[in-house]
Amino acid sequence: MGSEVLDRVVVVLVRARNPNNIGAVARAMHDFGFRHLRIVNEYAVPFETARSAVDASEVVAGAKVCASVAEAVADCTLVVGTTAVGERALQHPLYVLADGAERIGAELAGEGRVALLFGSEKTGLSNEELSHCKWLLTIPMRVQEEIRHPSMNLGQAVAVCLYELVRGAGSVAAGASSVAAGAGEVERLTGLLTEVLEATGYTKRHPANCEEGQIRRLVVRMGVSVADAPVWMGVLRQVLWKVRG
Repeated sequence: MGSEVLDRVVVVLVRARNPNNIGAVARAMHDFGFRHLRIVNEYAVPFETARSAVDASEVVAGAKVCASVAEAVADCTLVVGTTAVGERALQHPLYVLADGAERIGAELAGEGRVALLFGSEKTGLSNEELSHCKWLLTIPMRVQEEIRHPSMNLGQAVAVCLYELVRGAGSVAAGASSVAAGAGEVERLTGLLTEVLEATGYTKRHPANCEEGQIRRLVVRMGVSVADAPVWMGVLRQVLWKVRG
């Protein structure tokens, strides 16, 4: 996997609490050749205490702090969430790591940019955060009777996922059928569709179908291409203009 391809992979940590875990993530990224780390948190992250970032100071120094998941993934064409599953009711397709890595590799074989989302050490990613994702991946682990929901340390999980991406790079076929719209375009399309639903009265008649995360998941599942996104937005703007008179 060349450096140009590695530069199109973004690791996003959402509500990571432990600076040492952030350091471990940075070290794993450095060791496998990835550079782009983004942090989504409600409070300032003490990067200076990320002691485990041995030889990864450049990754930590270049880390971008974002106010929201939407901001963190705005330039990405594919957003993938990670989960230990547990008792979560899944609302997305779920793939084990090996299969997920193949799909990510296919996206990178074109001109795509991929965001890998990792949640809080304690709670993982919320349903709202997962609504930005097209699908989810999980690291299969041995089930043990004494452990109800097996999961990995944040740094270990990131390292395993990045290793699988690098390991499987040689088997990815070159080329991509069409370039997917970026997450920023998906977010704008979500907002515009929400406006249309409100203007037409749909949100009042069917409020159970109009939660923000539900609408975003609907748009993500559409798999809109970069060429089709402005067409869809033009159609929705025309509907708005007509409805509002």
